[in-house]
Formats: sequence, C-alpha cells, structure tokens
Amino acid sequence: MSEPLLKLGLPAGSLQEATSELFRRAGYKITYTSRSYYPHIDDPEIQCTLIRAQEMARYVQDGVLDCGLTGYDWIVETGAKVVELAELVFSKVSRRPVRWVLAVPNDSPIQSVQDLQGKRVATEAVNLTRRWLADHGVTAQVEFSWGATEVKPPRLADAIVEVTETGSSLAANNLRIVAEVLQSTTRFIANEQAVKDPWKKQKMSDMVLMLQGAMAAEGKVGLMMNVRKADLPAVLKILPALQTPTVTSLADPEWVDVLTVLSESVVRVIAPKLKQAGARGIVEFPLNKLIE
Repeated sequence: MSEPLLKLGLPAGSLQEATSELFRRAGYKITYTSRSYYPHIDDPEIQCTLIRAQEMARYVQDGVLDCGLTGYDWIVETGAKVVELAELVFSKVSRRPVRWVLAVPNDSPIQSVQDLQGKRVATEAVNLTRRWLADHGVTAQVEFSWGATEVKPPRLADAIVEVTETGSSLAANNLRIVAEVLQSTTRFIANEQAVKDPWKKQKMSDMVLMLQGAMAAEGKVGLMMNVRKADLPAVLKILPALQTPTVTSLADPEWVDVLTVLSESVVRVIAPKLKQAGARGIVEFPLNKLIE
C-alpha cells in the first residue's frame, strides 16, 4: 500500500519568494532547483509543484493538485469551484491586499466607469473586468493583455484594469486611478474531494495552522525579565500584551520572572521604562510562530 501524499501547489512568479519565506517561518524548508517546477519540501508526505497563481485554482478544482495558494482575484477570474481553507494576507511587497483598479491616462476625459461605454479596455483579468462592467451597466471591448499593460493607453487602449499594491507603477506611467474593481488577498484553497479525505484534510489543516501562526508572529517578539515582587505592579502597568503576561516564581522568593509577547517596535519605547520600574535581566527574543 502506497504512503499517503498531499499534492501542494506553490505560486510561481512574483509570489514565489514571499511564499517560500512564509513556509520557512512556519517550519517548512522548501528548496528550489534551477529550471525545475517540482521544489523539494522537508516533509515526505507533501509533493510540491510550482504553478502560476493565475492557473492554480483550475488545477485544484480539477484534482491535479489537492491544495495550493493563489489570489482571490484568480479564483474569481477562473470561476473555479474550490474550498477556501484560509485567507493569508501577504503579497510580494506588503502585508495588505492588492487592488485591481481601473486606470486611464492623466489627461483622459474618462472620469467614471460609465464613461467606458463603447471603449477599449486592456487587462489580464478579462472575465473579472467584464463582470464588473456588466454590474455597472457598461458595455466595452475588453481585451486580454499579455503584459506591459500600463504602457497601452492611450494608443492601444482607452483604459486598463490592472493590479497594484502601491500605485507607484501606474503613476510612473502617467496613469490615474478612476475606480477600484476588486481587492484581493492570498487564499489557501483545496479540492472539494480532497477535503473529504480525513488524512488530507488534517494535513492541510495542520499546514494552515502553522502558516497562520507564522503570519501572526510577524513583527512580534517575546520579552522576558526578572522583577522583584514589590515592583511587579509597576512593571505590569507598563507592559502591553496580547494576553496577561506570564509571571513565574523564581528560586529567590522575592523575585519573579515575567514573560510577554508584544510588537517589536514597542520594545525600544518601554524597555527604559521597565528598567526604571525595577525590571532586571531584560531579554528580547524573536518569534517564528504565534498560535493562539
């Protein structure tokens, strides 16, 4: 009898590096080899395949893959029937959603979606754009763009629907945003039959838990210190915490150990105050995962 195997799709392209780093912090080591679409992962029960995010939902729907990571935008674009197990808010630049926006040249007379009636729109997300225009009662000629979409207006298109995180690329190409079409975040998706398999479902749930734990720990650190019992109220008053700090007795009955989790940026502000309040042996340490 063959060993069970989970077929996992990893997004190739712009999300590849960010995904690899997230998995590393979640406890999974993924090794990429040159020109190979089958990365190695340090879990013999998982088989990885590199697939572009645009195609991921379709392959998961069809069962070629049991699960994978892709953007909500590509789930909508392909209309794939998949099960969303988690939202993972990360992207190639930031930790916020990406936006699909309608953009036109700065000097274009187009001021609203209604002004697109009968116009030409270039985009990679053709189905998404057509549905959005239909929802606004607008009929336009929507053409698939193979890339470099920002340079197409005004000669090759009247407007574009393009994905952006910061808007800087649009601005650099003398484009202005007219409207937002869709906000998208990364989703962990699964095949409908795969989630009915108890082993695969548990394997995927465990992976999602670790990934979410790695994301929750981002920007957080642990802070540990020794405090005299007499100074404890003053120290606790200074400490912010996700939960009540852990206070542990030490060999010396007059002292306790205090452990808490907080934002890394806060430490530089409160560490001097903690020392003034009586805390000693203050130690800051990194966190890879935070599972609540």
